[in-house]
Amino acid sequence: MTGDTRSDLFFLPSWPPMPDAVLWVSLTIVVAGLLGEVVFRWLRLPRVVGYAAVGTIVSAFGLGLSGAALKPSFRLIVDLALALLLFELGSRINLRWLRTNPWLLATSLAEALLSFAAVYLALTLLGAEPRVAAPIAAIMIATSAAIVMRVTSEFDASGQVTERMILLTGLNTFYAVLATKFVVGWLHAAYAGSWVRSFAHPLYLLAGSAIVAALLAFCVSLIARRLDLRNENAALLLIGMILLALSITKMANLSTLLVPLLAGVMLRNSTERPWIWPRHFGTAGGALVLLLFVVTGSVWSFDALAAGAGLGLAVSVARLAAKTLVTAALSRPSGASLRQGVALGVALVPISGTALVLMSDLQRLYPEFAALLAGIVFSTVAVLELIGPIVVQAALRYVHEDRVR
Repeated sequence: MTGDTRSDLFFLPSWPPMPDAVLWVSLTIVVAGLLGEVVFRWLRLPRVVGYAAVGTIVSAFGLGLSGAALKPSFRLIVDLALALLLFELGSRINLRWLRTNPWLLATSLAEALLSFAAVYLALTLLGAEPRVAAPIAAIMIATSAAIVMRVTSEFDASGQVTERMILLTGLNTFYAVLATKFVVGWLHAAYAGSWVRSFAHPLYLLAGSAIVAALLAFCVSLIARRLDLRNENAALLLIGMILLALSITKMANLSTLLVPLLAGVMLRNSTERPWIWPRHFGTAGGALVLLLFVVTGSVWSFDALAAGAGLGLAVSVARLAAKTLVTAALSRPSGASLRQGVALGVALVPISGTALVLMSDLQRLYPEFAALLAGIVFSTVAVLELIGPIVVQAALRYVHEDRVR
């Protein structure tokens, strides 16, 4: 009788019901979206602070990444969101500005070199091994393109500091990828005993990424001659092209950070007129960006904080001091005021998704070695993911370049 009853009611769900991934993703988007609006409307802070806070809460319950390697599904979200943001950032970088104002390039190079040196010295003075300090210092050259682009867009920022922040963020991303790949080359020599691989890997990555980026830029410019890229359908087409380029990049083991960034830069510098896109390429891009901040906000764990919080704090302070010192010292020669130079240095402090991808690539190649860095890197990311947007907003407000208050 009981068996017959169960077979007759086969259409009823099992008890207790088992939620799937779609439910959790949907719930995350709803909660993060609501918290982002609360943070923005009541506290007048960037919405991404709310998004990152959701990731922090998720990790506190042991459901986040907790310093582990990115799962394929999380890595896909991070790659897709960063590709859109880096392409958008690259399309705002005018390299002609560096030619007319070479002090900007000098500021960028000096800021990146001093950031590397400051982080390396801080870690070694506090007892870290040089082989651990070097890759962390290379990763920490980067500035978070995700935070910079999101805060700039959300507060409709414009002006000297905003444009310089975008330019230096793009250059820092390039430097960080290049530096970490040379670190990987050194690891090839140390662990695999292959000097050929040490030089061939970075060269292949740079050349291959530049080729795929050039193809993407050419295809976008070709479509732009026929369509208005500001409308919804064209924006979806553009997203599809960026994702297609990203899939080719991953199949060829190239840099998922360099390809969209270089494509945007090539596109911007192929014409005098600026390129105008919908913010983050519409609703689909906005949802990816939201999930990106939730994922990066969930990288911390109590064990990781216990292991690397102290050194992570030292890294954050060293980066802030190095970047602010250079941008303030070279502000006058580059045509900015001291006030603008200080604001620019502070605005370059955030680090999040870019560092997460660089760390994930290192974990994939040399997991045992990457485990030595994880506590410091993920602790730094977890802290600067939350305070980074607030710092950028404060820097832009300090020079009166934010229009939304």
